[in-house]
Amino acid sequence: MLSFKRSFHLTRQVQSHIGKAPILLTPETKVEIIKISTPKILRKPGLGKSLTFHKLINIKGPLGELAVDIPNFIKIDNTTNKNKHHTINISIEDENNKLQKSMWGTIRSLINNSIIGVNEGHLSILKFVGTGYRCQILKDSNFISVKVGASVTQGLHIPPGIKVSSPVPTSLIIEGCDKQQVGLFAANLRKFHPPEPYKGKGIYVNDETIKLKDKKIK
Repeated sequence: MLSFKRSFHLTRQVQSHIGKAPILLTPETKVEIIKISTPKILRKPGLGKSLTFHKLINIKGPLGELAVDIPNFIKIDNTTNKNKHHTINISIEDENNKLQKSMWGTIRSLINNSIIGVNEGHLSILKFVGTGYRCQILKDSNFISVKVGASVTQGLHIPPGIKVSSPVPTSLIIEGCDKQQVGLFAANLRKFHPPEPYKGKGIYVNDETIKLKDKKIK
């Protein structure tokens, strides 16, 4: 079973009603709240406050295992509703605290994405647009080679927990349990040739589109 550690980023505005929504668990999903022996402290410039983590939630499913660090003001209840469905309910200590309210929805989203990930997985689809632009999976070296106009070989090694496939040379499918990891790997591949606005050549992620510009004639 694959195992990945999940972290999070602070967001400016996350509505608290998102955090209140219960998360439905499938019968195949197992969750466990684990206390951290050495609490973690997160400080960010401009935040003004620090976040302390005394526990994490470990989530296991058919496709793998993920963990989400939980701030000390977040409470998680694993309950059974009236329809005998197992759910996770998330609450905070002070609903009037701006930081707690913003993190409420963020933590809920991270947990929900992790549950989806270990059951169904997440994916990103890359499209290579341009004459001769293509990708190739080198299975022996666990490497993705991309040809996007450069004279030298470019590409990235496939990280643990990521599965890739290429149904055609101009398309690449990235799959994994961790939504953030899948998105990051797709973004790093895109950096080799972001879509350019004049001919539209480049690497497109998912439903990405660009507005073409007219060339300036001097």
